[in-house]
Amino acid sequence: MLKILSGIKPSGTLHIGNYLGMIRPMVESQERGQLFCFVANMHSLTTLFDGPQMAKNSLDAMIDLMALGIDPKRSVFWLQSDVPEVAELTWYLCNVTPVGLLERCHAYKDAQARGIPANHGLFSYPVLMAADILLYQSNLVPVGRDQKQHVEVTRDIAVKFNAAYGEAFTLPEPEIAAEIATIPGTDGQKMSKSYGNTVEIFGEEKPTRKKIMGIVTDPTPVEEPKDPDKSIIYGIYRLFADDGKAADMAQRFRAGGYGYGEAKKELFEMLWAYFAPFREKRRDLAANLDYVNEMRKLGADKARKIAAATMSRVRELVGVI
Repeated sequence: MLKILSGIKPSGTLHIGNYLGMIRPMVESQERGQLFCFVANMHSLTTLFDGPQMAKNSLDAMIDLMALGIDPKRSVFWLQSDVPEVAELTWYLCNVTPVGLLERCHAYKDAQARGIPANHGLFSYPVLMAADILLYQSNLVPVGRDQKQHVEVTRDIAVKFNAAYGEAFTLPEPEIAAEIATIPGTDGQKMSKSYGNTVEIFGEEKPTRKKIMGIVTDPTPVEEPKDPDKSIIYGIYRLFADDGKAADMAQRFRAGGYGYGEAKKELFEMLWAYFAPFREKRRDLAANLDYVNEMRKLGADKARKIAAATMSRVRELVGVI
């Protein structure tokens, strides 16, 4: 069966940009192969140094993903740190990974460019990422175009290991996600937590409404025609609405007599209704942590069974017996 692997760092909150760009495609992957989906808490350790917050973020991320459609009984869904074999494999891979390869990686170069001190975790981040992928003999890794390098580095490391010791790893292929129009934030920039312009998926009603009603607009009067393609409101609306509703809003923008305030209300109502079933499921999961922990153990057991087979071969090849 086709093995499709995807992971997400536990950042504390998920916004609608995360959903469109990564989570919805991840959920849809369950229809076409065996999905390997993990919460990458070990990756977050490069920047988050608060243990209780890390634990909370990790649990919240597992609940969020289950609420949004990841099925732990159908997929392999686990918390990264529950499979310690990934750390062991990382060390073996470190010993065949050229320093120059890591120096060329985006995260490290970006940190240098911005004058941010790079710790060893950030520098060797791509090796842990390679271990995540190779441990499960993954075939496909869905990524955006800006993340393709991660899979290319993984392939390079796998080739070097296989050449040095013998065949151990499947070479994964990057699957470039279909291009989604840039998801605008409430200020018109790309939606990002770093810009403080996000709309959270599981936010409370009043703050969510306030964020949407605060979307930046131009001073065009209500009665004047407006270009929907220049509107943040329409830019978000059309990504969730069906074609008919999106076309209707666009026509009203162009006709005039349709104010931004009314459009914002429609956007809020549509988004609030869209995510209502997910919010309800999340409430149910948060009230039943025994079930969440049961699914966490189920996922870890399934992941470790596959990891054990890979590591048995790797240990034999490197002579750690």
